[in-house]
Amino acid sequence: MLDEVGHWLERRSWSAADRPIGQLLAAKREQRGGGVSVVLPALNEQHTVGRIVSVIRRELMSEAVPLVDELVVMDSGSTDRTAEVAHDAGATVVHRDEVLPRLPALPGKGEVLWRSLLATSGDIVCFVDADLEDFSADFVSGIVGPLLTDPSVRLVKAMYERPLGTVPGEPEAPATGGGRVTELVARPLLNLHWPRLAGFVQPLGGEYAARRELLERLPFPVGYGVELGLLVDALHTAGLDALAQVDVGVRRHRHQDSQALGRMAAAIYRTAQQRLPRPQPARAELTQFARTREGRFIPRTHTVDTKERPPMRDIPEYAAHRHAA
Repeated sequence: MLDEVGHWLERRSWSAADRPIGQLLAAKREQRGGGVSVVLPALNEQHTVGRIVSVIRRELMSEAVPLVDELVVMDSGSTDRTAEVAHDAGATVVHRDEVLPRLPALPGKGEVLWRSLLATSGDIVCFVDADLEDFSADFVSGIVGPLLTDPSVRLVKAMYERPLGTVPGEPEAPATGGGRVTELVARPLLNLHWPRLAGFVQPLGGEYAARRELLERLPFPVGYGVELGLLVDALHTAGLDALAQVDVGVRRHRHQDSQALGRMAAAIYRTAQQRLPRPQPARAELTQFARTREGRFIPRTHTVDTKERPPMRDIPEYAAHRHAA
């Protein structure tokens, strides 16, 4: 590990308990405006999204604790009751296709995160995955805290343990060991190509907060590569000392099967490729295999997410939105 990273770990790694709510509220009052927006990207998360919304509204949006000003669930085309559940719990629900309708929406998590900048107004934007179980308000207050109390910090990632549990259809798995794509793909890539980012415990985690002025300057990979892409680009744009991480405890969520993880890994690797100074192949595909009932292996080829949305500040509608806000 680079000496610079060691020093960064000492100065830019905290625990959620380091900044009590009272301290955060006082810091927010001193800023006199700006606001904090929380965004939950959601695709068929009816079983978990309601409780997450309820916890945020009860613990961080009350009259006594007005830490969060805006809570938006970005529906990525759910076919279940996600939108209804989120609305009933108290969130503002925005469908992906309602934002920037002149650009047909692309599938992928990064797409809805990018569009959420047009659907929110806070100067601090906090992203939280909508599939979290046993959700704690620390996931929001913990990562928003450094942005409220330290003007030099511009992006904060959550760090946590990730129990694996079991995956439907697969053999019994150990209690720990979540973050398989992180350990097998993202961490090696970062250590080899961007060693200054080697200190991040959860570089692919979906819980992070950033200043709007930074996010609007970054391109957004539309798919699974969005977290790695934003982290690498934030390093180049803001510098390592502007990045930080906060320990929020334990993260439990629904796990995906091994083939889904393979597609995720390919998208993340491709996102890294696009940020390396070398020619890239014209096509990006991943072929996987499944056994049929007759016992034959058949190939299934998937196109790897390669599209990226430009920095939001380059979109005319965003300039008009910010002017109106």
